[in-house]
This record gives sequence, structure tokens and C-alpha cells, in this order.
Amino acid sequence: MSPIGVFDSGYGGLTVLRALVDRLPQYDYLYLGDNARAPYGTRSFEAVYRYTLECVEWLLSQQCPLIILACNTASAKALRTIQQKNLKRLNGSARVLGVIRPTAEVIGNFSKTKHIGILATTGTVKSESYLLEIEKFFPGVAVMQEACPMWVPLIENGEHTDDGADYFISKHLNNIIDKQPQIDTILLACTHYPLLKDKISSLLPEHVAIVSQADIVAESTSDYLQRHAEIETTLSRLGKRIFYTTDSTKDFDEHSSIFFGESVSSRHLDLQRLFMK
Repeated sequence: MSPIGVFDSGYGGLTVLRALVDRLPQYDYLYLGDNARAPYGTRSFEAVYRYTLECVEWLLSQQCPLIILACNTASAKALRTIQQKNLKRLNGSARVLGVIRPTAEVIGNFSKTKHIGILATTGTVKSESYLLEIEKFFPGVAVMQEACPMWVPLIENGEHTDDGADYFISKHLNNIIDKQPQIDTILLACTHYPLLKDKISSLLPEHVAIVSQADIVAESTSDYLQRHAEIETTLSRLGKRIFYTTDSTKDFDEHSSIFFGESVSSRHLDLQRLFMK
């Protein structure tokens, strides 16, 4: 197999994998969730870079010619360094892509007022990656960011549908709208957040559009493969989906159906033991 590797710090990347499978079902996919060290959103740049690099190295060892970092924090804090400093040494013919740039390339098209809100983890917000990337493609668009540190823990602990979650959700929505009332487009800049979309929609004014990343990333990946035959022709096409987690496979399998839309059977990967050798 030469599968497309999809990496996330936990479960959120499964929403991206779902969109990829729906859009490009012919390819094989290898998913790795670093659940044992999640969440990444509150960790330092150095920790996120080290963790992400270890996961990329393992995916490369599994013959993945294309790896998608389906994690905004990893894309913000680790992607560029891995592309510029590590990839040539590890595998010069492979490619590692993130989720921020393809989103930034199109997000300005969704807004009529040219005012966009970004809801993300603390790490993604502090990196200012979205501010920099959106400025490149839509210099006239004003971007307001809001860090939502409690949202991922709520989702991963299955408490996001409870009434108690409404406080944490409405708090950050009110913050960002109060800062910039002209916002008419909200980007869910964390792959976990689509699970909150219905709640978010019910708490926002009707004229505010909510944009998730999964379909954007799937469309961008399809376009990338059409333009890069040197990668596309190396991918295997057996329609297989293999799942790994660095934590409990039982917990992963129980939670994954919420994100992926169907049951999965995962395998355990001990990255710590692997990289201590």
C-alpha cells in the first residue's frame, strides 16, 4: 500500500478524512490520531513541532507519499518547519500538506461584508497563521480571531451536546461578534468544531454563515492530485481505510463514529517506545 496519510492530534481529523473518502473514495487512507498527547491546542510550539514530526516520520515509514495534517494547530506550528527542514532528509519525494492554506485561499469568497471571524484553539490563534495567509489572498478582508480552549475537551469528552456546553459556546460567539459586529462569516478553524455546528448556528444571527474546513480540504486535495501526477500515480487504490491511535483503541473506536460517521476498528501505536529506540 501507498496510502494517503491523514494526521490529527485526536479525533477531529476524522471529519477531514470523511470528506476525503467521500470525494476521493478510490484511494487508500491511513489515519493516525495522537490521542495520548491530545489536545495540541494549548501546547508550546516546540512540543507541537516535536509531536507532529514524530507522527509524520511514522507515516512516511508506512509508505505514505502524501500526508495531510488535518489539525490546525499542527498546520500552524509545525508544517512549515517540517516542509523546509525535515522532509528532504526523511523522504524528498513525499509531500506534507496542511489545512490552513487551502482554507485561506477561498474563505474570503464567502463574505459579503469582508469581515470574517476565526474560531480556533489557543495555539492556532497565537500563531496568527490565518491572519498572515488570508492577507495574502484577500488583503481587503478584516479578520477577527477568538480562541476557544474549552471546545475540544467538551467534544472529546462527549459533553458538547449537553446544555452546560451552551455557556462556553455562546461566550466565545458573543465575544467575537461584540468585537466586530460586521462579521458575516465564521470559520470553524479546528477540525473538531463541525460537531458544534448546529449549536453554533442556533446561537448566531441568521445572516452569519458558518464555514467548516473538511469539504474545502477535500476539494483542494483533489485539485492538488490533478496537478501533481508524480504524487497521484504513486497512490494505491484498494479503497482501504486503516486507523491508528496512540491511546486506547477501545476509546478511539467508541468516539470515532461520531466524527467519521461510521464504526471503525483501530490499531494501537506506541510512538514513545518507537522513538526511544
